[in-house]
Amino acid sequence: MLQTLTHVSLRPRNTFGMEAFAEYYSELNREEELRSLKDNPAYGAGLFVLGGGSNILLTGDVPHWVLHNKIGGIDLLQEDDEYVWLWAGAGAVWHSFVLYCVERGYAGVENLSLIPGTVGAAPIQNIGAYGVEAKDVIEEVRFFDLEQQTFRNFTQADCRFGYRDSIFKGTLKGRAVITSVVFRLNKIPRFHTSYGNIRQELDVMGVTELSIKHISDAVIRIRSAKLPDPEKIGNAGSFFKNPEVPNARYEQLKAQYPTIPGFPLEGDHTKIPAGWMIEQCGWKGYREDDYGVHKDQALVLVNYGNAKGADIATLSVKIMDSVKHRFGIQLEREVQII
Repeated sequence: MLQTLTHVSLRPRNTFGMEAFAEYYSELNREEELRSLKDNPAYGAGLFVLGGGSNILLTGDVPHWVLHNKIGGIDLLQEDDEYVWLWAGAGAVWHSFVLYCVERGYAGVENLSLIPGTVGAAPIQNIGAYGVEAKDVIEEVRFFDLEQQTFRNFTQADCRFGYRDSIFKGTLKGRAVITSVVFRLNKIPRFHTSYGNIRQELDVMGVTELSIKHISDAVIRIRSAKLPDPEKIGNAGSFFKNPEVPNARYEQLKAQYPTIPGFPLEGDHTKIPAGWMIEQCGWKGYREDDYGVHKDQALVLVNYGNAKGADIATLSVKIMDSVKHRFGIQLEREVQII
């Protein structure tokens, strides 16, 4: 049976650095331990699965059994002339997994460098950055179904991936404990450099011949320059999703706001950077007491030390309301409020 502690501080276990206590707390190190969950007296309190704590905002104590997924490891399953298939434990640090791939010349995740969190969060959120999403390389997701009390393996199609979305945020929310992910990566790179400032950063770096290492380094430089380090300033990265609007609506906004940026998507939609709209509404650099909006990136809400999660949640509502009032667009949070 899992060792279970009571009244455990979650402050060092969430990147916002919010002080909150778990009624019960256990670390999951092997997937076999999931088979005996129901035998634990803490099970009746309800289960809350914690990964890297990089996509949550705690607004109070968690009156549940917090199960911290620490299943680690990376293994090569198979390879052919074009691809390699890697198994990774859900508790493995995502950026460490990316560096593992980059160092070995396995392409496909280099644009996702320095994203905080764990491997298990990648399929839940369908994490993405700089024109690449996790769904592009995910082959299979293994999880424990709490309702059926059995392990299941889902293919990429089974996961129903969308923009920062998956079946694990929908019909399987609160029901699936992801234990591992299988990735299919390329031996022959397909470089993605058109999104964001990657090309400009590569030029600054003096890169004349592309490699996945160069792209990873460029992404790390860009993210480090515009996103605060959670070890220094509490945050969860991008707090809001970038909205997608019909092309006709984007053209209307473009006529009214000529400098509004947009990224064409497949079909008839355009993605608009939420950070740009938030900045236009005057929130960039806003601070009240120990919380606010980062001075260099309007998409990031921050805890300067001793903020309360409820205050940051309230601030997010004010930001959403102001963007809705000015641009007629309803922002959605990327961060889960607990």
